[in-house]
Amino acid sequence: MKWKLENLYPTLDAWETDVKSLQTILEELPTFKGKLGDESTFKRYYTLQREVALKAHKLYQYAALKSDLNKKTVENSARVQKMAYLLNQLTQATSFESPEILNLGKDKVMGFLDRNRDLEEYRFPLEKLFHQQAHVLDAKSESLLANYRQLSSQGAALYSALAVADNTAKEVTLNDGETITVTSGNFRSYLADLQDPEDREKVFEAIFSHYDQHKYTYAQIYNTVLQADIARMKSRDYKTTLDAYLFSNNINPDVYLNLVRVANDNTALIKRYYALRKKALGLKEHRTFDRFMPLAKSKSKFSYDEAQELFFASIDHLSEDFKAKAKEALEEGYIDVYEQEGKQTGAYSWSALNEHPYILLNYDDTLNSVFTLAHEAGHSMHSLFAHEAQPVATQNYTIFVAEIASTFNEHILLDHFINTNQGTNEDKINLLQQSIDDILATFYRQTLFATYELRAHELVEKGEPITHEALSNIMIDLYKHFYDIDISNEPGKQYVWAYIPHLFNTPYYVYQYATSFAASLKLYEMVKDDPSNIESHMALLKAGGDDFPVEQVKKAGIDLTSEDAFTAVVHRLETLINELDLALKA
Repeated sequence: MKWKLENLYPTLDAWETDVKSLQTILEELPTFKGKLGDESTFKRYYTLQREVALKAHKLYQYAALKSDLNKKTVENSARVQKMAYLLNQLTQATSFESPEILNLGKDKVMGFLDRNRDLEEYRFPLEKLFHQQAHVLDAKSESLLANYRQLSSQGAALYSALAVADNTAKEVTLNDGETITVTSGNFRSYLADLQDPEDREKVFEAIFSHYDQHKYTYAQIYNTVLQADIARMKSRDYKTTLDAYLFSNNINPDVYLNLVRVANDNTALIKRYYALRKKALGLKEHRTFDRFMPLAKSKSKFSYDEAQELFFASIDHLSEDFKAKAKEALEEGYIDVYEQEGKQTGAYSWSALNEHPYILLNYDDTLNSVFTLAHEAGHSMHSLFAHEAQPVATQNYTIFVAEIASTFNEHILLDHFINTNQGTNEDKINLLQQSIDDILATFYRQTLFATYELRAHELVEKGEPITHEALSNIMIDLYKHFYDIDISNEPGKQYVWAYIPHLFNTPYYVYQYATSFAASLKLYEMVKDDPSNIESHMALLKAGGDDFPVEQVKKAGIDLTSEDAFTAVVHRLETLINELDLALKA
């Protein structure tokens, strides 16, 4: 149940050999400057680009995965930094490319592809480049921006160092005298199991006290991220930072703004659900960290093997190709299952080009971990389908569609639990809660964070100062609006903006959890009505990055520029809450 990174590189020496090979290629790339107008040189350059992409992705993946197994090992971090430096060199070495290609003109460039069919895979990436033409600068300016690329990404690096490497487990003494060790990986389980509200608050404070103690530093780090986004917006002449992140993938800002509007206008259901929870649990007040408490007294634990079996059973009625990819995704050696000291928290799936995806878990035998396994398996299946159907240049899919595959698996697993339930009314309550919590976490909570990002960036765009008070005030306001909870009364919760790594690592990312959830829910409903519709879902997964993401989703039958795609999630939530209300009264 550990990664076999030797499947990528058998030894560190082999990795170093490939590093030297990449360095040699990087020295050659700048020699193509000013020569891409020659067809044979153009062909040689993009043939070399394919080789660079394969090597760079594989090298970085190996270094990053090895580091994520133990963030406290200096040698591991050094290799990641080395690859970051090389990738920055790659950006600098190819900074002439976009301006030069644009100067050649679309007709000439596409003519090269028409006469060299082995370069056909670059057609959409080049179409995408011409789409961005208004925001690509001259060669000198592109080179200058490339020089600052590594510096502008230091906010994410600093965040990782403070939030993971410098974060330590906390010892907490419960009211009964027991002492427990609280970590980022296990605190949710304690919040779900502990019955004493004071104990839950102690566990919660143990996690968030770190962000309270370092609030000034986190605010400055986040300001670094925001200022880098503003600099990029101004340098490339975008209207807003939101436009700067959406334009390259041709995503209409209405997709983002409609999502925010629908979620913000439909919070009454959340408050109704929390009122049901408060009554059922006998709480004086429902705090944010009480959301982990189960409404049904289930002590079910699921081993990792059982989790796999449950997932495979949930998709057993679907196509053989879909089932085969699921099993391939969870092959031994490509999943690191359990928490260990220094290991990266959370979960993810990561795939280099033409390489089998690797999944990181911090599995803890809970039902939530079962769903996390299905979620990450969806990402790996997406990569495997794309690798099978797409050439190197279009294997990488956008973040926008990435979460569709993962949340689709969660929908199907959840319904499998519900439909095969032969237990008591409390079992039904447990499953309904899981479904409702999934919608609240993936659709509403992520949209809350998306709203926060929009407001935080707007502060900088207006020239307002970025302080921990300013950032916390946004969160306090949003939590009051969404949940009718004053998080300033909870220990450290107002610094939840510092707790979310995506806000620092990948700005304007989290909204895509919600858009993907809406799209995957619609796709799942189609498959539930007719299992043969799994072909539409697989077609989306096989598409990789061969088109703009909104168009890819539209081909699968969902229009995300309409509010209807998002209101459908609201309607499903209302149905589930109605069922839960009846079950709680039974």
